[in-house]
Order: sequence, then structure tokens, then C-alpha cells
Amino acid sequence: MFSKALIISILTFLAFNVYSQQEVKIKRQEFKISGKSGTSQALREIKYGDFYYNAHTLGTYLKALKYYLKAEKYNGSNSELNYKIGVCYVETNMAFKALPYLEKSYKRKKDVAKDIDFYLARAYQSDYKFKKAIGFYNKYKSIADLKQIDIITKHIQECRNGIKLMKDTNVVTIENLNVLNSEYNDYGCLISADGKKMFFTSRRPNITGDIDPDDDLPYEDIYISQKDSNNQWSKPKDLLSLNTPTHDDVVGVSHDGNTLILYKDGDLYYSEKINDNWTSPKKFPSQINSKEIESSACFTPDGLTLYFVRGKEPGNPLSNSDIYVVHKDSTGKWSEPQKLPSNVNSDYDEDGLFMLSDGKTLYFASKGHNSMGGYDIFKTVKQDNGSFSDPENLGYPINSPNDDIYFCLAPNKMVGYFTSIRPNSKGGTDIYQADLYGENLFLNSEDNLIAAITEPVSEANVEEAVMIVISGKVLDQETGKPMEADIVVVDNKTNKIIYRTKSNGKTGDYSVTVPSGKNYAMLISKSGYLFHSENFDLVSTDTYQEVNKNVDLKSAEVNNTVTLNNVFFEFGSAVIQKYSETELNKVVEFMKQNPQMKVEISGHTDNIGTYEQNMTLSKQRADAVANYLINHGISADRLVTKGYGYTKPIVPNDTPEHRQKNRRVEFKILEM
Repeated sequence: MFSKALIISILTFLAFNVYSQQEVKIKRQEFKISGKSGTSQALREIKYGDFYYNAHTLGTYLKALKYYLKAEKYNGSNSELNYKIGVCYVETNMAFKALPYLEKSYKRKKDVAKDIDFYLARAYQSDYKFKKAIGFYNKYKSIADLKQIDIITKHIQECRNGIKLMKDTNVVTIENLNVLNSEYNDYGCLISADGKKMFFTSRRPNITGDIDPDDDLPYEDIYISQKDSNNQWSKPKDLLSLNTPTHDDVVGVSHDGNTLILYKDGDLYYSEKINDNWTSPKKFPSQINSKEIESSACFTPDGLTLYFVRGKEPGNPLSNSDIYVVHKDSTGKWSEPQKLPSNVNSDYDEDGLFMLSDGKTLYFASKGHNSMGGYDIFKTVKQDNGSFSDPENLGYPINSPNDDIYFCLAPNKMVGYFTSIRPNSKGGTDIYQADLYGENLFLNSEDNLIAAITEPVSEANVEEAVMIVISGKVLDQETGKPMEADIVVVDNKTNKIIYRTKSNGKTGDYSVTVPSGKNYAMLISKSGYLFHSENFDLVSTDTYQEVNKNVDLKSAEVNNTVTLNNVFFEFGSAVIQKYSETELNKVVEFMKQNPQMKVEISGHTDNIGTYEQNMTLSKQRADAVANYLINHGISADRLVTKGYGYTKPIVPNDTPEHRQKNRRVEFKILEM
């Protein structure tokens, strides 16, 4: 089965390859330079090059190029040799390197090959010389057949798209991430939602030393890099536990960085991190994997929805790939896949998916829409009614006339990462960083960066764009030892789970990433322990923030108490607000899991108001919580309610923040 890199580029290759079937010979008498030694060796290089060139496959073009470049050192002016070098560069997705060779060939012999005009057009397009490219495409169009005309027409439209996109240049600096890249193909960069882990695929030599005969490159392996204390990417490490002697390709990562989605032999697999170890990859079920090729996927933050790419047919690389979606039900079963609407899926390939932590902004690469050539990177946003916005091209300089794919965005929204092949690439494809200045194009889909710098950002846009990272450790309160625990984050307004993760059993570390401007409940649970809740009321902000919160879990033993931090009442009353349902349902679930448990529900207030008023209000609130539990199936004889007023403060009542902490409802185990 082809590597992922070949799957990504093979459609482009075959589209170009229809032009490459004619015979172009390098004649000995024209190639030989009088008085210069080395003719025989150079001709041997050409002979080997021709052997691979005439096979017309992606891998053999790469092999032919090596021999032709050796011969070119002997005679750099031969028109036929320069033409073949240019063709090899175009056919292997490095058209920007082809231009000097094709121009030299064309200048010396305009009729060196019938398709020289096409290849010059491809090289000019790759070099952003769109008007020249259109001229040569039109020139070749006069002799092309019907199938070729369709392809040329698309390339001409790409050039027109490029001209338009170049007029709206974004304020972005593109940097080659040299610390991650090698002299081989490096691609598929994926980051965890907190922006601290990056996974990618590389064709650099691996421990087995085996070579893929299809393209004469080392087999794919998976690598990981992490941010160090200076916020710099570390030297990547080989994920030895997941890499095998053949192709291993990472194409998706969960938002917490603890589940990887892998591509292998045309199907999607997943591996989970338990403590510091990755489990053996397991194949996704038949709802996701099919007879066609599934090449990319991403989870929503809650882990209940998976977007994936399907469509390539084995043996028919010209078939198109599209984006599909499946949902997981309460039993863990995936639904039947649904194709995303036609305004998202184009008539050409889509690939390279990445879901933002808001659960609705999907980045992907496409060869359709208004691409300026190859894959361009787009974003679409899922609306409240379930539809998707029309894809937006991220524009120049992130997109180029070559393949730009696998985009992912750091939580601060000012740094993006993607895969591309450019003149400053170290080898083939490389991983690039896009630094954005001022307000960025990910904040407002209607304005480009230049306009955004001079315009205020609305609160609505800030809420949607700026993410907050909440991280810390989960520990056993008595021993202080790290623990693996289940963590869910709920939007208190909608009572919907928006994020699921686990803390690391070896370190206790956890990390969640959520949009600002909302009120969240974070619920942490582990068998044998009282569940723990935290409330985060995150105001709208235009500044990226990190919040540290360590959690101590108490064992489920008599007299241990937990504060219900996400139970809210209307001001001065015992009426429970709807926002409280998530936490109260967690209490119901916990008590049903422990049917012999008897508990005390206690209400507490601050010191504002009289003793009598606070004692009455606190008892009423405790009763209100108990009534909710009874109405949801908990027997009344398992509940005791108490109102303590302001007699048991946990902090002094000296500031508004402290008084807020003292206004609480607690859950205490009386009997097990």
C-alpha cells in the first residue's frame, strides 16, 4: 500500500503524467562537449536516468532526477537534458525548482518537446508568475486533447485565484522549523490543544534502514516534539513503540494529546497513551474504515464526534476524497457516516483535518474551491443549525501554488503550523510555522489581517477565537500520589460536555483548552473517590491565558466532604438555576453507583444579613438540592439536610471573592 505522502501527491502526479508519454532522446553527438572529459560517465548517468524516467511513476521520476543532475554537471546547456530535469521536478511536486531548467531548454530549442509549454506553465505557476503561466497554458491548450483541456482549464483558474489572493496579502511571517525538519520529507504536523506537543511523520532514515521501493525513500515513522521551558520545540524523538518496519503515519491527535489517529494500509487506527506508554494500534470500526482509502481524521474536544476523509479507491488514484462525520452514542458505537455538504466538499480532493478546541471550527486542505494550486488550506465553521459556512481560503503567504496541508493552530491563535514544500525546504516537504501579527485572520472571517489591524475586535469574535488552557495535576489528597482520573468539562449554560480527557496516571498531569467568555464546570472522578468539581467563569478576553489548578481527590469514606462548586441559586433565594443540572446529575450518578451511601447536604452563606436569615436560606438551599436528588431517583431516607448559615466559613468574609467561596453547598458522606 502506498505511503500517505504518495496518496497526497499521486493525483497531482497522474494529472501531469498524461503529458509525459512522448519520447525525448538525448543524442550523444549533441550532448558531447569537444575536449571535455567525462562524456562516457555522463552518458551512463543519462542511460540510468532514462530507464527510470520512462517508467513514468512518482518514485521513478525521483530516481531519474538523481542521475540526470549528475549528467547535468558535465553539460548544463543540453536542451533535452534540461527539459527532463524540469519534468522530473514538476512530476515530483517541486515545480519551483524546474523553472531555470525549463527556461534554459526552451530558450535553446522551443520545440524540444510538444508539452514544453505545459511544463513551463506549471513552473511559472509554482513561482507565482501567474500571468506568464496562463499564457503558456493557453498556448498548449491549442494542441491538447479534451481530457488535457479540463486539467489545463483548472490550472488557469488556479492562476486567476492566485492573482486575486496575492492582492490580499496577510501580515504573516513564515518560518521553516529547522529543529523539526530533516533532509527528507517531514509532514503531517499535529498539535495538542494546549500547544505543547507536536506529532508528525517523517521519511528520514529509521532504525530498520528499510527503503520503500515505490519511491526509494525510507519508510514513514512517527515523531514527537515538545515545548521546553523556553517555549521552544525540542529535538524530535522517534515514537519507537508505534513505529514498525513499514509505513507508520500519524494523521490525527485528540485535543488532550492522549489519543493518536494513525493511517496504515488505507485504513485509520487509533492508539491511546496510558501513563507513558502507547497502546498497540486498534482499527476503527467498519462505519469509518471501508474498501476505499481513509486518510485523515480529527476528534471534537468531547471525543464524541469524528471527522474523517474517505474517497480514494485502491487502484484508482484519480477518485476524489471527501470529508465525512460520525458520532459516538452512549454505548460507544459510532453512527453511520454522513458526507459534509457540497459547499465544503469540492469536486476535488480534501484532506488534512484539524478541529479547533471550540468544537466547530474545522481547518482542512483542498485542491478545489479557490485554491491557487495543489492543496490550499481552508477553514469552515459549523453553525448552530448544523450547517457549515462556506470555506475560507487562508490566503497568501500561508497558501502557495504548491501543496499546503495539515494546518493546526496554537491556542493563542497567533501561531499556526502547516506542511509545505518551498524553495527553503531542507529536503522535500517541511513543517512551517506561521507567525501572525496584530489581529489575525482566524479571528474574523470577513476581514484580512491588514484591515483587522485598524479595526476593533468585537466581543463575539473574541469569545470565538481566544482559548484558555487549564492545566494542573490530579493527586490523592492523603498520599499526594499522582492519579489517573476522568475529566469532563461542561458548558454550564447549555449543559453540554465540550471536553473529555484523563489525567496521566504516572505524573497526574492534565490539560484542557476551552474558549473564553463562558462559565464551565470541570468534573473529576475516579472509582473509590469522591468526585471533585471546579467552576471556571472565564470572561471574554482578547489575550491568551493559562490557568493552573491542581486537584486533590478525597477517598469515598465517611466524613469526607466535597463542595458542589457548580450549584447556583437565584439571588437571595433557594431556587436552583438551570446551570446547576450538570453537577446535580453527577451527584445522582455517584449515589446510584454507591447505593448504600447516606449523605448530608449542607447549605452555607456569607456573613451578609442576619443570623436568622442566613440559617433559613442555607437550610432552604440544602433542601432544594435534596429535592432535586429525590426527584431523580434517590431515596429520601438516604439524605439529611442541614443549614449552617455563616457559622462554618472556609475563608474569612473579608472580600467579595472570599464571601463567594463561603456561599456554597456541600456533600458529606455519613454512612457507606
